[in-house]
Amino acid sequence: MSIYEHFRDDEKPFIDAVFGWQDFVISRYAPKCTDFLDPRQQEILNLIIGQHGEVRTYFCGGFEAAERKRALLVPEYFHVRQEDFGLTLFELQYPKKFAKITHREMLGALTGLGLVRDKFGDLLFKDDRVQFVAAQEIADFVLTHLTHVGNVKVSCKEMPLSDILHIENHWEEAVGTVSSLRLDAVLSEIYNLSRTKIAQYIQSGKVKVNWKPVEKTAYELAPGDNLSVRGLGRSRLFAVEGVTRKGKQRIRYGRLIS
Repeated sequence: MSIYEHFRDDEKPFIDAVFGWQDFVISRYAPKCTDFLDPRQQEILNLIIGQHGEVRTYFCGGFEAAERKRALLVPEYFHVRQEDFGLTLFELQYPKKFAKITHREMLGALTGLGLVRDKFGDLLFKDDRVQFVAAQEIADFVLTHLTHVGNVKVSCKEMPLSDILHIENHWEEAVGTVSSLRLDAVLSEIYNLSRTKIAQYIQSGKVKVNWKPVEKTAYELAPGDNLSVRGLGRSRLFAVEGVTRKGKQRIRYGRLIS
């Protein structure tokens, strides 16, 4: 049985990359640090390599509850230090009394520099403070070129990782029933909207599953999938907890409230 059978088709390129990293570590007996990975990618990496055998895997995103983390694949017996992950923490300096910066604006400003999302970790907001984690290899570029977020003039100050804002996600959990695990059916239950309305969101490119855009209403979900609908917020399918007498599937899910 091929290992690909355990994963979705769109995850195959990432699986190939994982095997490439593994071969690099084994053949060169040297560590391999990846770009920032989302939680689903971290899960896949752990399932394929884990902590056993010739290669071991460690993750760091600046703090324990970080969502996006860099992975460090190392030979057995390699001593891992935090600095091996190549993380740089920036805090935004801007006129806080006169401006407010949103997550979407911040992400747009960073990717607008011509850098891919994989080079950035979590974007952290607390009161009027804004921080973000970046790969060390692009830190000088960001420091020089990030001068505006939207119409707001900004500058970046490099901070020690010990000063990172510790943000934890909180989920409002609920239980419901769906006719199937189709994307439109599950989102309809979670957001309490008709499947017709949900289909409009999906087909207009406003829905992501595990941080990737999905435009097929019939896309089949699985427990653990992370979902987002632009304008409605983020959610997660935690588990499928059985079948009702009428043949519907009972699901447990959560919506992100902070």
